[in-house]
Amino acid sequence: MRPTGPYDGPAGQVAGRRCEDVSVTSGTTQDFRFRDILLVAYGPSVVSAIGHGAMLPVLALRARDLGADVSVAAAIVALLGVGQLLASLPAGALVARIGERRALVGAGLVDACAMAFAALTDSVLGLAIGVLLSGVCWTLFLIARQGFMIDVVPESHRARAMSLLGGSYRVGVLIGPLIGAGLIAVSDLTSVFWLGAGMSVLASLLAATMPDLGEEKRAAARATGHLGVWTVIAAHRRLLATLGTAVVILGASRSLRLSLLPLWADHVGLSASTTSLIFAGAAALDVAFMWPGGWLMDTRGRMVVAVPVVLSMAVACLLLPLATDAVSVALVMALIACGNGLGSGIVMTLGADAAPDDGRSQFLGAWRLCGDIGNTGGPLLVSAVAAVAPLAVASVTVGLLGLLGAGWVGHWTRRVDLARAAALSRR
Repeated sequence: MRPTGPYDGPAGQVAGRRCEDVSVTSGTTQDFRFRDILLVAYGPSVVSAIGHGAMLPVLALRARDLGADVSVAAAIVALLGVGQLLASLPAGALVARIGERRALVGAGLVDACAMAFAALTDSVLGLAIGVLLSGVCWTLFLIARQGFMIDVVPESHRARAMSLLGGSYRVGVLIGPLIGAGLIAVSDLTSVFWLGAGMSVLASLLAATMPDLGEEKRAAARATGHLGVWTVIAAHRRLLATLGTAVVILGASRSLRLSLLPLWADHVGLSASTTSLIFAGAAALDVAFMWPGGWLMDTRGRMVVAVPVVLSMAVACLLLPLATDAVSVALVMALIACGNGLGSGIVMTLGADAAPDDGRSQFLGAWRLCGDIGNTGGPLLVSAVAAVAPLAVASVTVGLLGLLGAGWVGHWTRRVDLARAAALSRR
């Protein structure tokens, strides 16, 4: 059984590729208002992100308290990303079988157990297991949330909806450390993990209030047999190898700010507090640009946002060796933040555009894997180059690769825009 999109046949030929690979979900804009879906669509994401945002800054410290050395503590932090990477494909298959609402509720409850276990354990191994499981739950949560948004939001508002979804995570990550710092001041590090557990339970309860929109489709799939993950991947292998590679580049570009910038700030002698203030300012810019980015994608196309995301990082990496004080480092970080904020929902939007009707969740799992490969690969690239060359050389190398990547991203996102335009003109 072959997964299909809504544009099979000769009319689906756009820019030399089948338009089935970039589907446009039908929807009506009449009377649609974001405030009507605000709680069920974004509430669970904000709440869950608060818990994760509070936990992330102290995760390495918790590992150190349990006796881990610096390298082991760093590895435990990395396990969160490893869990996300490993869970992408299985999570997509699971969502296809149980639906978005059950997946969100289940992910929240299991994540709460993982956080509680991380708080209660007295061993480094126990903490590692809890962190790995939390990463798995977060990927399941994201895939289910994206699928729900595809169903509930009309195509004309899709990018804004996805940008707000990406922005809801950023808001949570901004709030979480502030609450966590207050808890640590009156208690200890484990209180932050209990906060995370409570937020995950609350996210699960909020998700339980959302409608279950795909039961009829799942019932039909059960009757005929669910599509396998590898069947869906094989059917869309060209799309995943081309536009999916663009997503890898986007993910890598966006992840570099968390690895390269702190290293450079330390290299030029900035204090930890100054670096934190720079990142806080950049985070505010990031949030400020998320709605304009979504509006641009909805009204001007995906390419007009996707390319600046990569270019902003590439240019920033080329300029970074010239930044030798707090002001210049802050300006470089601001450039990155503007591009990153514009692309708040770009990966999810492109995934929603590309997802087929049949095997959608399985496809979104593969799409998520592409993004996770980029998120993991960006810092690894910096590490690999910095291991054999000065940090300034690593920065310039990454910047030059980013310029090449921007060309690839522009080419394939332009094809997405052509496919969407052709589909809309036939309506």
